[in-house]
Amino acid sequence: MSKKTNGSNFKRGFKSWCENVSLQHRKEMSLQPIDPINPRALAEKLGVIVWKADEVPGIGQKTLDVLTKDDPESWSAMTLCGDGKNIIVLNPMNSPGRMNSDLTHELSHIIIGHEAARIDVTPDNMLMLQNYDKGQEEEADWLAGCLLLPRLALLHIRKKGLDKSDVKKIYGVSAPMLDYRLRMTGVDKQLSYARVSS
Repeated sequence: MSKKTNGSNFKRGFKSWCENVSLQHRKEMSLQPIDPINPRALAEKLGVIVWKADEVPGIGQKTLDVLTKDDPESWSAMTLCGDGKNIIVLNPMNSPGRMNSDLTHELSHIIIGHEAARIDVTPDNMLMLQNYDKGQEEEADWLAGCLLLPRLALLHIRKKGLDKSDVKKIYGVSAPMLDYRLRMTGVDKQLSYARVSS
């Protein structure tokens, strides 16, 4: 996931659109608005293939070693496109919560319809989508957060008094993702204000 921002540069209505997209995908997957969403199930729904780097068919050991041993901190996920199919490759060295965030971020680029600023071609003629611009990265970050932890789920989490370890287990997210969503949505402030007003 890219570096988080304050989300103040979005087009009018974008944040509401993201919440609605999150709710719509849940509805289509027979989930309640506060239910966790499985990013791999979402990928399957969208027709996107997901592999960890060590699951990529035909990947050489030398390449795998570079990706997972020599320089695993330099990448999180990449999207490839070939024969009309999108394929997302994840860094298996990251935690499950981080991989869920990375996968949902890549899916968000696809859902929004972003076009990469740069496209490379792999030796087997797959297109590797790279270098989204800053605005696109921020949009994908925001939608990914809404997909994993929509506002209604955050309110539910706070009202139920779930702690971070519970949320990580139930929603499959990292602690930084939870902190980011709580901070950026103002849910804690909203609930605090509601308590004071009542």
